[in-house]
Amino acid sequence: MILVWLIVILMAGGLLAWLSKKWHPVLPRWIALFAVSVDFTLAIYLWLSTPAATIGASPWLIQLTIPWIPQWGVNFILALDGLSLLMLLLTFFLGLLAVLISWREINTKSGFFHFNLLWVLAGITGVFLTMDLFLFYCFWEVMLIPMYFLIGVWGHANRNYAAYKFFLFTQASGLLMLLAILGLYFIHGSQTGTYTFNYFELLHTPLAPAAARLLMFGFLAAFLVKLPVVPFHSWLPDAHSEAPTAGSIILAGLLLKTGAYGLLRFVLPLFPTAAVAFAPWAMLLGVIGIIYGAILAFSQTDLKRLVAYTSVSHMGFVILGVFAFNEWALQGVVMQMIAHGLSTGALFIIAGFLYERLHTRDIQQMGGFWSRAPKMGVIALISVMASLGLPGLGNFIAEFLTLVGSWQANNWLTVFATIGLVLATIYSLRIMQKVFFEPALLEQALPDLNPREMLIAVPMVAMILWLGLYPQPVLDTARPAIDAQLQAYKTVEKTTAAPVAQAYIQVPVADSTYIYKTRGGAHEPE
Repeated sequence: MILVWLIVILMAGGLLAWLSKKWHPVLPRWIALFAVSVDFTLAIYLWLSTPAATIGASPWLIQLTIPWIPQWGVNFILALDGLSLLMLLLTFFLGLLAVLISWREINTKSGFFHFNLLWVLAGITGVFLTMDLFLFYCFWEVMLIPMYFLIGVWGHANRNYAAYKFFLFTQASGLLMLLAILGLYFIHGSQTGTYTFNYFELLHTPLAPAAARLLMFGFLAAFLVKLPVVPFHSWLPDAHSEAPTAGSIILAGLLLKTGAYGLLRFVLPLFPTAAVAFAPWAMLLGVIGIIYGAILAFSQTDLKRLVAYTSVSHMGFVILGVFAFNEWALQGVVMQMIAHGLSTGALFIIAGFLYERLHTRDIQQMGGFWSRAPKMGVIALISVMASLGLPGLGNFIAEFLTLVGSWQANNWLTVFATIGLVLATIYSLRIMQKVFFEPALLEQALPDLNPREMLIAVPMVAMILWLGLYPQPVLDTARPAIDAQLQAYKTVEKTTAAPVAQAYIQVPVADSTYIYKTRGGAHEPE
């Protein structure tokens, strides 16, 4: 039941925070902080108390199944493996920081604000835990509505436009995923006589190639928009630039990761044949996103919009790695999900600190802040270095693993993807130059970070350094889940006479041993 409590604590805390505004204006903040702290403590307990289970034959650490609407095949199924455990740790860690960053920033309707903040965290937690596709869609929608209010009520000048755009993009793509879920439900029922939304049963549904391709695109619509992948990204810069700082942290650090998680958890295992066939196009979209996002990031003068486009670029590495189909790349994807959430979250926090002091996000009006706010400058420097992939920081491990893995799948696309690392250096150093080192046009008072702000920034920096210097615990935790995702491809390749995709040629070597040779020329032994 600990998995249920992770969701219930956040939802109950949100309702209590909303109601407590009547009793005292500060109570909602403390209630939200307490609720997220309890969940974070439980997640750490789960991670520390079950290290041996992550190495077992089954990747699943905890499973809970409660019948809900059995006549429709809907059950309350929650399950935890290494991948979802890492995502929960990231969710509650960034949730804590989102509450703290809003402590002074949000002064109007604070009860309703913390209600929405906790409920969007509850929706994200449900997405990472649920193994019933009907329930998964419910939690997918629970994420959407509170984030719409966070942007539309507490955002900046153009918040209504950004909130509507965010809602329309994510709602429309979510409805396409719902159609795909229903299609899979009815196909499975017609073949087996059992109508169910159970993920573990749907995994074994035989699908005709055309049906698999169509259903996969329904899931991809939701996940690629949420990720986001070019050309479905245009909602993201508007949402980021208009959202409050806490909203930007949740958007960049968590909501984008639900798209990557969906690719790993649902697209790869449910539609392995169709996914391999689509892989060259998906990797091409990833490379386009890496370069396009980096170029647009360099051209921005709004600091939050600049950081938003860096997310478009960094998420290109995610789709590049997901569709490379090997352990190196998928480990890089998991590391990228965590490292990007931390480094980009830190950059949005710095942008929030600057806006709170200067009431502008225009980097053309900044400069010379290194001498006036050295603590902020050091935090920003480490965050920027992480964003550009400096060795010793978490993003370097993520991008290195992703590129090594993608090289085994497609040489040329990997070469073009590395151009994104050079462009990342350019736009990242531009942030430091414009904000902290360039001579100031105007003399402006800029107080340095206070103790509360240091309490927010220092843990982010510590986590970025820890991921870069000692990533092994994260890699070990994720490995069983990643092996389970790759198993679908090994099974398909060994049970079909023809290769599942034109991009791969199957060459028998010995009994049940194969070499997969990509058209790029690299070899990956299995």
